[in-house]
Amino acid sequence: MSKIVQVLLHQGYGDAIGNDCLAIDRILRHDGWDTGIYARVVDKRIPADTAKPLSELSGLDDDDIVLYHLSTGTDLNFKVSGIPGRKVVIYHNITPPGFFLSPSNYRMYKTCEEGLFQTRMMTGIVDYCLADSEFNRQELIRMGYRCPVDVQPILIPFWEYDREPDEDFMRRFSDGKVNILFTGRLAPNKKQGDLIQAFRVFHRLVPDSRLIIAGAYDRSERYVDDLIEYVGDIGLSNDILFTGHIPFDKIIALYRTASFFWCLSEHEGFCVPLVEAMYFGIPIIAYNSSAVPETLGGSGVLLDDKQPELVAHVTKALMDDFGMRTGIIERQWMQLGSFSYDIAAARFRANLAKIIASFQEDSR
Repeated sequence: MSKIVQVLLHQGYGDAIGNDCLAIDRILRHDGWDTGIYARVVDKRIPADTAKPLSELSGLDDDDIVLYHLSTGTDLNFKVSGIPGRKVVIYHNITPPGFFLSPSNYRMYKTCEEGLFQTRMMTGIVDYCLADSEFNRQELIRMGYRCPVDVQPILIPFWEYDREPDEDFMRRFSDGKVNILFTGRLAPNKKQGDLIQAFRVFHRLVPDSRLIIAGAYDRSERYVDDLIEYVGDIGLSNDILFTGHIPFDKIIALYRTASFFWCLSEHEGFCVPLVEAMYFGIPIIAYNSSAVPETLGGSGVLLDDKQPELVAHVTKALMDDFGMRTGIIERQWMQLGSFSYDIAAARFRANLAKIIASFQEDSR
């Protein structure tokens, strides 16, 4: 085996999968591998030569390794079988299509439906799998994967969070208000509507507060317009902010000025923002669903019920009890250690060694 390359549909800028891809590339290059990132779409904001168009992928032998990042429905899920080399799927999960049943979300419904179908059909062309979480690993097993499937948490380069935050955002959100933060793209499975309902109650308890929903969204989808319209209808347009996609230094400023982090999502394959909130010492209140409890690992406040009154009053109780709040932050900090870059990188190297040994055994 002389090459290990990564293949994905979209090499994004600032998203969890794109960052994971870059981190893996950094490890492979450090360890002396002939490697590269190849994507059908490469974000123009990515530094030159970081990733190349998939059309430029060539020179692979059948015993080289292709790490394929699988996270959505695309014809590339089938076409990857035509790329020479042993196939290793890195599975980032696909959102169940049922979250996108409204007519305005039909495109996403079909994309997710096709993605799950394609994932099931790929079992015959995949030699090994890595999953972001045990939750994702079990999903692959349920879909019929019989090849080895190991867990490989997303690699998070925490040193990048130590850069200087945006000064304007720091001033804007350091005004004494209680800032409730959620980061992540706007999508039905992430239940931003539930965040708004809970904040409506919390705002009655703590009028000097705001909810910041930071993440990219597609205005062609009715879901976002409905949220914005509802916020206006309940008279909270001045206290609930939708940032859209913003630069990384602004995201850092939001984390540094946040009082609490809410996550009421109903489907997460890993949920990097929870780990980011741990890093910045923000008390987390989250709904018990999908991979969320696994990522929290007994830290934060995990709720089996996300009724708005419960979320609001639990948050208010933490706001008023310094000792309880400090204890939660300490447990989160302990859990953060399990996602340290060095530990995750060591685990990747160990998984890669197992993959190579498995392939060498097969070739005998």
